[in-house]
Amino acid sequence: MEKETKSVVVSGARPTGRLHLGNYWGTLRNWVDLQNKYGCYFFVADWHALTTGADKSENIAANTREMVLDWLAIGLDPERSVFFRQSDVKEHAELALLLGMVAPISWLLRNPTFKDQLQELHKQKYKGQEDKMKQAEGVTKQLAEAHGHDAGELALHSDMATLGFLGYPVLQAADIMLYDARFVPIGRDQLPHLELSRDIARRFNHMFGAPVLTEPEPLFTSSPVVPGLDGRKMSKSYGNTIGIFEDAKGLETKVKKMYTDPLKVKVDDKGHPEGCVACAFHKLYNPDWKAREAECREGKVGCGACKKQLIELMEKELAPLRARRAELAASVNPEELLAAGAAKARAAASAKMAAVSKAAGLI
Repeated sequence: MEKETKSVVVSGARPTGRLHLGNYWGTLRNWVDLQNKYGCYFFVADWHALTTGADKSENIAANTREMVLDWLAIGLDPERSVFFRQSDVKEHAELALLLGMVAPISWLLRNPTFKDQLQELHKQKYKGQEDKMKQAEGVTKQLAEAHGHDAGELALHSDMATLGFLGYPVLQAADIMLYDARFVPIGRDQLPHLELSRDIARRFNHMFGAPVLTEPEPLFTSSPVVPGLDGRKMSKSYGNTIGIFEDAKGLETKVKKMYTDPLKVKVDDKGHPEGCVACAFHKLYNPDWKAREAECREGKVGCGACKKQLIELMEKELAPLRARRAELAASVNPEELLAAGAAKARAAASAKMAAVSKAAGLI
């Protein structure tokens, strides 16, 4: 009997620092489930890390090793999926170059996050240096006006608007298409990026008259929204994260800092769980979170007691993960694992590049 071939799923993560609970609940738990149903390729997106963090490249190698250990500790299995480092498979760059020959710049400029991310990077670069920020904005404004652009185009004249950053969706499309991925796990807010990959594949196939590139489909995953300690989205750039492998003391300290209902001053004041970070985490870690919310609304529990219970519930789940990771750190060489995965990925990627090159008239 012919062996059934699983549909391929491809996803990656940038090695920009230690993983936090936003990563865990938003992405990694889904990855663990997906590896049981699909042929999965999970890669360390180190080239993508350079698009906005070239000035911090000295941390990429160490972050890569730590991230792979994190993946293993939460349940990703290199026997059931392929782990590899993006830069170890040069075909990613080769296909990105070919796709760049057919991807119109106008498409890339319509990328919904390009200008927003540039503006955020601009703010981060000059954080606490208002005078320098105003000076830099003045220079870019002059450039924009000289070229006939309005203020909305200022981001394009920033020195952070690099070719690599503008073209990262093209590299992203190459990451996916090298493995004939049928599905890409995303949230609905990421759909415009995947649609751009589909457009690039369709244009390439049409231009060269050969259906060599698969148009990937979205695999929408249900992921809870995980707020940071201050109520904003959990993000390393905001400094409001809880690490997946946070030690017990750090966990206690951070939970105690969680933003709660400012209108609940006394223990018996009626509370408002909406917007309370502690209540949001009870939904993740407390099977009886509805009862806890009811008690909060009725003024039957104070924020201190609510956080104390949350610390206990979270520590019960995080302690085994911490122990598992410590074991792996002492016994696993991430570089060996990545090298083995890269060999598997290259086998698939080289076959795809041969077909793509032939379609493009290069062979």
